[in-house]
Amino acid sequence: MKPLHFSLLLLLCLSRTDHGLGRNSGHDQSKCILLEADKGSTLKVFHISSPCSPLRPKTKNPVSWEESVVQTLSEDRARVTYLSSLVVFGKSDSQVAWGRQLIQSPTYIVRVSVGSPPQSFLMAVDTSNDAAWLPCSGCLGCSAGVGSSLFASDKSSSFAGISCGTSQCSKVTSSTCSQNLCTFNQTYGSSTISSTLSQDTITLAQDTIPGYLFGCIQKATGSSVPPQGLLGLGRGPLSLLSQTQSLYKSTFSYCLPSSKSPNFSGSLRLGPVAQPQRMFYTPLLTNPKRPFLYYVNLLGIKVGSKIVDIPPDALAFNPTTGAGTVIDSGTVYTRLVEPAYIAVRDEFRRRMGKAVVSSLGGFDTCYTAPTTIPSITFMFQGLNMTLPQDNFLLRSASTSSNLACLAIASAPNNVNSVLNIIANMQQQNHRVFFDVPHSRLGIARETCT
Repeated sequence: MKPLHFSLLLLLCLSRTDHGLGRNSGHDQSKCILLEADKGSTLKVFHISSPCSPLRPKTKNPVSWEESVVQTLSEDRARVTYLSSLVVFGKSDSQVAWGRQLIQSPTYIVRVSVGSPPQSFLMAVDTSNDAAWLPCSGCLGCSAGVGSSLFASDKSSSFAGISCGTSQCSKVTSSTCSQNLCTFNQTYGSSTISSTLSQDTITLAQDTIPGYLFGCIQKATGSSVPPQGLLGLGRGPLSLLSQTQSLYKSTFSYCLPSSKSPNFSGSLRLGPVAQPQRMFYTPLLTNPKRPFLYYVNLLGIKVGSKIVDIPPDALAFNPTTGAGTVIDSGTVYTRLVEPAYIAVRDEFRRRMGKAVVSSLGGFDTCYTAPTTIPSITFMFQGLNMTLPQDNFLLRSASTSSNLACLAIASAPNNVNSVLNIIANMQQQNHRVFFDVPHSRLGIARETCT
């Protein structure tokens, strides 16, 4: 089948939102431009809260920067707790493909076309999810959110539900049979979904992929379901990597834009073609307790010129318990297990001198108008990643408060085998390359535009 060529244009703003995860800070400008469609095997990546995003949260009374930070941190905590709770007990990778999926409001989105003729959706990009999900026509509870859009499966000539007893259905944990179709339920936080395992043609940039498997959502409750679906970039047998292995060779990279990017757009490159030639690499690890996550070996953390004294167990990769460090595109703020966080925080405070420390929600290291700020470096096996200040310091856009907070927090310690999670704020304006066949992850500085 020949690739479909679309002349889709995406409307975006040349404006700036607050670094408190994109809520309106009063600094937005109304000037917008038209950007060209995705090309080749590269998709544009947008922050959901960019000024012209149709999925941007809308409120009659815009929340303050402080309120938006606290709200995002609370949502983030629920995701971190859920990721930490996903531990496999005596099951193979194929048996945990679905039924342990993470569904929540997206941070970054890409344009995906589904069906014949194609219907366009802005789907969440999530490296910790193994599958694709799409709210379908007739879904109860799917059309209540901002920017919600339903897939009209009855208008697609290439759509088909997956029958019970098939090899595809056997990969779904706790599947049931309804009218001879493979169905399943899933709960995340306060949300639940009921879906039918289905297949249809999808188009990513100019690549057409027939028979792609996804969950066609029929019923949803709560507020955590992405309004236009989710594209899973995890490591399971029904993820994008597995379903397109012959096309993309289980490789991809992304560059996540910050809220200070003029066009609020980055890129998702699928396949080994056109990936950066100059990168530093660290081994990509597989943990049998959480085989669906991307683990790396975090050896230490440097604050300024000092390597912080962190207990080895706090960072150690442990295939028996599932502990270690993962790279995740859906978590917003980096989380460190408590001993590691306390060590980093205390050294950061020490280097800030006599500046008065305050707090904001779960962030306990905030300053008013800080001047001298120490650097932070993640020391992975094979590479060091020194963060620009915008990647670890949240700054208020309000001239009255002029507050800045260390945007790293402690992981919840009341769950099974808590994780260190390198989150998307810390990854912004870097090209992150996932090379699964060669078991390596590459990182290079890049301005994401």
